[in-house]
This record gives sequence, C-alpha cells and structure tokens, in this order.
Amino acid sequence: MISSRTTLLCAALIAAIVLAGRPAAEQSKPAAPVFKVDPAWPQEMPNHWIMGAVTGVFVDAKQHVWVTHLPETLTEEELYEEPWKVGTGADPGKPKPVQLATCCKAAPPVLEFDQQGKLVQGWGQGTFTDFNDWPREPHGIFVDHQDNVWIGSYNKHRVMKFTREGKHLLTLGQYEKTGGSADTTLLGGPSGIWVDPKTNEVFISDGYRNRRVIVFDINGKYLRHWGAYGAVPDDTEKFDPKTMMSGALPKNFSTPHGITGSRDGKIYVADRRGNRVQVFDQSGKYLAEKVIAPATLSSGSAFVPVLSPDPQQQWLYVADGTNHKVWILRRSDLEIVGEFGRGGRQLGQFLRPHGMSVDNQGNLYVGEASTGRRVQRFLLQKGR
Repeated sequence: MISSRTTLLCAALIAAIVLAGRPAAEQSKPAAPVFKVDPAWPQEMPNHWIMGAVTGVFVDAKQHVWVTHLPETLTEEELYEEPWKVGTGADPGKPKPVQLATCCKAAPPVLEFDQQGKLVQGWGQGTFTDFNDWPREPHGIFVDHQDNVWIGSYNKHRVMKFTREGKHLLTLGQYEKTGGSADTTLLGGPSGIWVDPKTNEVFISDGYRNRRVIVFDINGKYLRHWGAYGAVPDDTEKFDPKTMMSGALPKNFSTPHGITGSRDGKIYVADRRGNRVQVFDQSGKYLAEKVIAPATLSSGSAFVPVLSPDPQQQWLYVADGTNHKVWILRRSDLEIVGEFGRGGRQLGQFLRPHGMSVDNQGNLYVGEASTGRRVQRFLLQKGR
C-alpha cells in the first residue's frame, strides 16, 4: 500500500517535470489576479440620497473614490416627484411637484467617498438655466496630480476642470456645440480623461460624436489629436459591427470611450463599439490592439481600461458594459487571461459596468450605468 506521503511526493515530482518541459517564458508568467466582492462598500449615504446611472469612477492619490452619475435617470418611483426636479435647480416655469414620500432624493452628480465607503462630499448641481460652471450630464472623471478634478460631459461636448471642492476653473469645448474630429477647439462627446503627471498633458477620448483622442496642456491649450491606428480620423466612415464576426475591423474609432496611460509612456484607448483596446505612444503612434469580444453588438465590449498599480503594471482591466463583466488582460502581450462578473442585480453581478478605477492596493471599483447596484468594490485576493 502506498502511503499518502509517497503519493504527495510523486504528484509534486510529476508537476515539476511538466513545468520543466514548458518554455521558460511560460513558466515565469504570473497567475491572473482574483477578486472578491466587498459586501460592505459603500456605506449608506446621508439625506436619503441615491445614485442614478454611474458614468465615471476614479480613485485619487488619497485613495478616495470619486463617482459621477446622472440624477436625471432616476425614476418617479425612486424619487416620488417629477424627474425634472432633480437636485437644487427646479425649472421656475413649471409647477412645484407633489412630494409623495420621504424616500428618496437624488444625490449631487459628483460624489467623493473615503476608502471605507463613507461619503465625504457631493457637489456639481447648479441651476437649470445656467450651465457655465457645473457639469451637466457628467461622464468620466479624473483627479490629477495637482488635485484638480476633471469631468467630461458626453452629451454637452465639454470637459470641465474643478477644485476638489467644486470650484470651476476651466472649460474645454463649448456647451452643446461640436465641429467634427478635425476641430481643435470644440469637442464631440468626450467620455474619458487621463492627465500625465510628468508632462501635464490632458488626454481625452472624444468619442460619442467624434472619433479621436485629443490632447491639451493642463491650462487648456490644444496640442494634437489622432484617430484609430494613429491616422487622421474620418467622420464619414460607415461601419457595421456585424462584420466583426468575420474578422473585419473598423478603420476609424467606433466609440473611443475610455482612456488611461501607463508609467512607461503608453496610452490605452477603449474603442467601445469597435470591441477593442488600441495602444499608442503619447505622440499618437499606433503600437498594438486587442479585440475583446468581437461577436458583441449593441454598445460593444470595451468600455473602460484600467491598469493595475504594481510597479510593472502587469494587468490591464477592461470593463464590458454589454456582456456585464470585467476582462483581465496581461499587459505585456494583451492576452485575455481571466474575467469576473455576470449580468444581474445580486452582489458581485453587474448591469452595464461603465466606470472603473483601482486603488493602490489593487482593489477595483466598478460603477454601473443601469439599474444594478450602482458602485461595488472588488478586493484583490492576496497571495494568489
């Protein structure tokens, strides 16, 4: 009879032989990270506040979590008042709605939580007759190395810069005006923002209307822009996403929706309806691309790219708001090595993950733009 000790030794020997037979590069590849949902994050907000569709999430240097959402997406059942009376700026030309219940109230569109999930502050709602100093329909958020808060406005074609307390500092683009992908002053559906702390350059995925990445300096001066594959963007191209099933790829960005930069000078752009992530250097030179889920129609599978915080930034996470999951890619070769999440309203499930960020411990924060749980934290499991 063979002892259990002998069995274990034999198993270990076999595993060692199998590993030794693999290429050295394969042996050295780390296992994909594993995440577990945190059921206690975030904490309940004060004032009966609730969030609408979440459009942006970002973790700043203090490890505080910033969220943008759309209060106007809350329903009458959630607010028990007319949807137009969201926030503090009711239309004076309309009659005052009847309040039917004590719960609930729309939170301000810009929210800051501490690392434990407690709300620190909320701001960003002005009057409905003057939009000069608040981000109507916010989409995408980034807090830079100087503590400026950058917020996009996808349907109003602006990116606005604020202090942490919400004081308006700068506006890129003009309210409800767009001029196409060749225009150097107007934006067209900006969706994501990344600011390089080394160069003070602001990279914007300008993609709900335009088809480009556009770059400004931190004071708002235009620097450059580019389209898919680093080429001049063409707004006239027609592309049917169904052709991706046969391997065809759009020559232009379809919906450049999310953007981030790495420490080694690369820019990652999530081309949402193009079902891909493209990689560039900071001048716009095309380097690589990875198709995520080519059979995905509708809104596509590549919403937001996020890099892991380790020194090598080994992992690229991609939020997929159509298939309701997060993809895990190895950054060195862009291979998909894992995924987590599925569609649903239960803990750890998603309905349209649309905003995502990571803290300095590697934990992911995912916001949903549909009727799911709104924002969830996923803890990186150590020692795996």
